[in-house]
Amino acid sequence: MDAGSLGGILLALAGILAGLIFEGGHIGQVMQPTAAMIVFGGTLGAVMLQFPLPTVLSAVVHLWRVFFHRKGGGEALLREIVGFANKARRKGIVSLDQDLPMVADPFLRQALMLAVDGTEPSELRRIMEVQIDNISENEARIPAVFESAGGFSPTIGIIGAVIGLIQVMQHLDHMDQVGRGIAVAFVATIYGVGAANLFFLPAAGKLRQRAREDQRLKEMALEGVISIIEGMNPRMIEIKLASFQGNAPREPEKRG
Repeated sequence: MDAGSLGGILLALAGILAGLIFEGGHIGQVMQPTAAMIVFGGTLGAVMLQFPLPTVLSAVVHLWRVFFHRKGGGEALLREIVGFANKARRKGIVSLDQDLPMVADPFLRQALMLAVDGTEPSELRRIMEVQIDNISENEARIPAVFESAGGFSPTIGIIGAVIGLIQVMQHLDHMDQVGRGIAVAFVATIYGVGAANLFFLPAAGKLRQRAREDQRLKEMALEGVISIIEGMNPRMIEIKLASFQGNAPREPEKRG
């Protein structure tokens, strides 16, 4: 679990609600189902109009990546590639064919399959870079959905506030209810602005960061496989790939 994402949203909500309570208010003042229905329903409808339905559904599925992430994925991939390099150095690259079914990463598995089939390094790089570009383009649509929602929700909140004010103006003969009606009307604005700045836009930024991390892992896997084809020393491969993680390679053990 990403403690920063979960802690951040909880801290933001706690700060806002604490400020409301300290000013003499109570949580019930901002709990308005009608305002929530206007803001979130209107925002969802606008997003669905802008993006194809499969893209919107894919964004909902990828929402878990805001709060969860794979820890140590780069280190595990580095160790796996170095293991393949050691085996290819001892037994030849064709010996990796029997390990292909056990490779969990589809991108790495495909790159190794092309390498085992005797694909030239330049051709393998061209094929896999095209795949990286296509995957990156598809993944870039996910943050765009939440950025779009972050742009629509404040405006939808204003629409909800105006609708509430229209209802208030129709009952000016009951002045004792006008103040309360105006307060309720502006709750929709709070929902719209709050949803955009506390969730939609930060979630888009986090998902874009996750997509970049995945792209970097694919680039690292591609460089590792090409280095294996070129016969590079496994220790040199480890040093080369460690730069993708921004880490220094592990020091070799000293022998007595």
